[in-house]
Amino acid sequence: MIPEKPGIMLVEDEIHLARGICFNLEEEGFRISHFESGEKALEALEFGHFELIILDVMLPGMDGFQVCRAIRRLDPRVPILMLTARSDDADRVEGLENGADDYLTKPFNLVEFLLRVKGMLRRSSWYRPDPVEEGYRFGNNEVFLLSYRARTAQGEIDLTEMEVRVLAIFFRKEGQAISRAELLQTVWGYSSDIETRTLDNFIVRLRKYFEPDPAHPIHFQTVRGVGYRFNQKNSRESV
Repeated sequence: MIPEKPGIMLVEDEIHLARGICFNLEEEGFRISHFESGEKALEALEFGHFELIILDVMLPGMDGFQVCRAIRRLDPRVPILMLTARSDDADRVEGLENGADDYLTKPFNLVEFLLRVKGMLRRSSWYRPDPVEEGYRFGNNEVFLLSYRARTAQGEIDLTEMEVRVLAIFFRKEGQAISRAELLQTVWGYSSDIETRTLDNFIVRLRKYFEPDPAHPIHFQTVRGVGYRFNQKNSRESV
């Protein structure tokens, strides 16, 4: 039996750009469903499943941030790559805060775009915890990797695929400094020569979920010149 091609949803209203993206992704062996508005994309998500969603920020009607939040209510796990014409770091942070897993600024390099798509898809089923639903506790938090959820001081939250992957690495290497290159390669599939703030903004998101004071993290710590370290206990070390 021939395996089914990975299904990708593209939400993009610039028709010429959308045609180019669809053509190149189909040439790479993917199955593409294109929608010109967020409303139509959300209708399709009610009935269909996709391995990856590529979402433009500037859309007619609902903007990409609103659509991203709505997607997360329907499917908290599916990887989301946001496309934005805005180069402001604040806009990229807003996308990640609304549930996106990565972003790419237009105009983008086609090779880099395809590498990011392939990396996200390749790791969409990379991590599967052992089939024992035992919560991982740290501070006032309890994380259930198998069911993609967590209990925090703010209440219970759903976790995305990318969040589970990052947390799994941190839990497995608790107390160790993990380089940016290792995290980007293992979670997003990026080579070490790609410059991106995705990881840093992603850590900001995790700190908002799990830290008592996100501005002074005790669990997800920055290790200068290296990357990040996770501490299970409430300890603030000099890094």
